[in-house]
Amino acid sequence: MKTIGMIGGMSWESTAEYYKIINEEVNRRLGGLHSAKSVLVSVDFADIEALQSQGRWEEATQSMIAAARQVEAGGADFLMICTNTMHKMAAEVQKAIHIPLLHIADATAEKVKAQGLEKIGLLGTRFTMEEDFYKGRLVHQHGLQVLVPSTDERTLIHRVIYDELCLGNIRTESRNEYVRIMDRLTAEGVQGIILGCTEIGLLVGENDSRVPLFDTTRLHALAAVDMALE
Repeated sequence: MKTIGMIGGMSWESTAEYYKIINEEVNRRLGGLHSAKSVLVSVDFADIEALQSQGRWEEATQSMIAAARQVEAGGADFLMICTNTMHKMAAEVQKAIHIPLLHIADATAEKVKAQGLEKIGLLGTRFTMEEDFYKGRLVHQHGLQVLVPSTDERTLIHRVIYDELCLGNIRTESRNEYVRIMDRLTAEGVQGIILGCTEIGLLVGENDSRVPLFDTTRLHALAAVDMALE
């Protein structure tokens, strides 16, 4: 079994889900007392969020590189960044270490394509929905058509992630708003929806959507188990 390396804490609520899914899946596959071999470096999300909101991406990149090097020094065989948004600097992080980085968008896109879907909706932070580092990867490397919510909807989605979900605050009214947005994207013809923020799966699930949902937290975690056990 390979050792899984994780940069977590963005937020810790979703990192806890990663840890739970990975260990449950390893045990399901191997049985007995088996659990995952892993190295986790968990950052202080308050520091990361401040850099994000102030546009200090070079400093954020250096923080991710430092954490990645800690993970590598801890004996990990490969690396996961346990958040979608911080894949903005995935290329820089990969260049700074000697172990492979398992990209969350790749793990997700493979499952979308495996279901034969081409037109997909994307929910996430405004960075993930609006910038090219994530959406562009889905389009250019995986050949998917990607629709994102309207400007007002993106503002609402982003606010709920940072002001509620990252604090473990799950509100029915916010779930209803997310469902409304997903329904509108479905009416525009999307065949599935990527929950492109690792906290969104805490708020909505398959029963809330008329099309398949792709929970990036779960898909990334399961891809890590595949890589660890291959």
